[in-house]
Amino acid sequence: MEEESVNSPVLVHKVLFVFAGASHSVALLSGNVVCSWGKGEDGQLGLGDAEDRLFPTRLSALDDHEILSVSCGADHTIAYSDSRLQVYSWGWGDFGRLGHGNSSDLFSPMPIKALQSMRIKQIACGDSHCIALTMEGELHSWGRNQNGQLGLGTTEDSLVPQRIDAFRGLPVKMVAAGAEHTAAVTEDGELYGWGWGRYGNLGLGDRNDRMIPEKVYLVRDVSVSSLTPYCFRYLICPKSIQDKVMGLVACGWRHTISVSSSGSIYTFGWGKYGQLGHGDFEDHLVPHRLDALQGELISQISGGWRHTMALGNDGKLYGWGWNKFGQVGVGDNVDHCSPVQLKFPEDQKIVQISCGWRHTLAVTEDHDVFSWGRGTNGQLGHGDSSDRNVPKVIEALSIDGTNGHQIEAPRIDLLSGGFTSAEITWITPMKKYAIVPDKNVHLQANALRGNGNELSVPENDVKRMRM
Repeated sequence: MEEESVNSPVLVHKVLFVFAGASHSVALLSGNVVCSWGKGEDGQLGLGDAEDRLFPTRLSALDDHEILSVSCGADHTIAYSDSRLQVYSWGWGDFGRLGHGNSSDLFSPMPIKALQSMRIKQIACGDSHCIALTMEGELHSWGRNQNGQLGLGTTEDSLVPQRIDAFRGLPVKMVAAGAEHTAAVTEDGELYGWGWGRYGNLGLGDRNDRMIPEKVYLVRDVSVSSLTPYCFRYLICPKSIQDKVMGLVACGWRHTISVSSSGSIYTFGWGKYGQLGHGDFEDHLVPHRLDALQGELISQISGGWRHTMALGNDGKLYGWGWNKFGQVGVGDNVDHCSPVQLKFPEDQKIVQISCGWRHTLAVTEDHDVFSWGRGTNGQLGHGDSSDRNVPKVIEALSIDGTNGHQIEAPRIDLLSGGFTSAEITWITPMKKYAIVPDKNVHLQANALRGNGNELSVPENDVKRMRM
C-alpha cells in the first residue's frame, strides 16, 4: 500500500502515552495523533492491511477523531474519543473481543455501537477480553469468558459489551486485564479479582476460578502458613493483615500487581520466572508486599507476559522477571527475581510505561520514547527486527531527532462521521483458522510458534491455529 509523508507543513507532535500489545505498539501524540507499529497480521495496527511496520506509522483513519486514550490487547487495539463519546476497536476478532457482535477481524477502526455515548474513563484489554470503565464507575465487559474473566457469572463468551452487575452501587476507579483474569480497584480502595485463578493470580488464597468479582484481602506482617482456609473463606482475619487502601492495579499474563495509597507495591500469582519480584520463582496465592522496593513511592505499574515494570514518582524505573529477549532492559538476558533499576542516557526521568508480552515501552519527561526486548515484528520501532536488552530511543518519535515529524501514514480515507461496511475489511475466523483437537494442540503450536516452553494455555480449551 502506498504511504505518504505527513511532514509538510512541519508540525512536531510530542508523544504523550505509549501502549504495548503482544507484538505491536501504539503511541498517542499531542494533537490527538495515533501511531502504530510492529506486528500487523491480524489488523491490530489499524492501517488497513495485514503488514508489519518496522517504524511508527500514523493511523490516519483516526485523524480528527480526537482520540483521548488507547489500550492494546494481545492482538487487538481499542481507542476512545471523548469528544465523540465513541469507542473504536480493530484487530483480531475471535471470541468477540472487538465488541461488534461477531468474531471477525477488522483491519481498520470501527465504532462499538453498544458503547456509543458512554463516557469512558478507562479500557483494559486482556488476551481475548476487554473491560470498559465508565466515568460513573460502572464496568462493561466483552470477549472470551471461558474462565469467568468477564465477571458476568457465566463462562459464555460475549460478543458485545455487558454491564457487570456485581459492582452495582460500588463504583470502580481502575480496572486491569490479564490473559484470562481481571482485577479492579473500587473508589474505596478495595481490590477485587475474578476469572482464571490457577496460579493464585486472583489473590484469593487458592487456585480456583471465579465467575464473579471477589474481594481480595492483603497479607502483611504475617506468615502465609498461619492463614487457615476458614480465614480466607470467611474473611475473619487478624487486624494486622486487613486490607490497605489500594490505588493502582495492573495484570501481567497470569500475575497481578497492585499499589497501595502509600505507594507500596504488592504482587501475586504466577512466579515461575521471577515476575513477582520476591527473590524466588514461586507462585504466591495472596498479595505480598514487595520489600525490595519498600521506601520507594511507586506511581505506575505494568505487567508483561512474564515480566513486570514499576515506576517511582522520582522517575526511576525498575524491572524484573522473564528476560529471554532483554525485555527487563538491564543489559543482559538473565531472568531476575528481584527488581533491578534501568539506566537511561543522561539519567532521564521516565513518566509513563507499558509492557507488551516480550517488549517494553517508556516515555521520558522530554517526550522521548524508549523501547527494548523482543523486536521480531518491528514492535520496537527501530526499523529492524532485532531484539535489544537495553533501552533505545525511537528516533522516529524523537523531538530532538531528525525524524521527529516525519511519520508516514497509509492512504486510508474513512468517513469522519462513521465507518461504512464498504470501508471495513472483515475476515471471519473460519477463513483464517482450522480447528485443532486438544490432544494435538501442543505439537502443532510448537511447530508454528517456535519455542514450546513459551506456550501456556488452559486445559480443555478449543484452539484455533493459523492456516
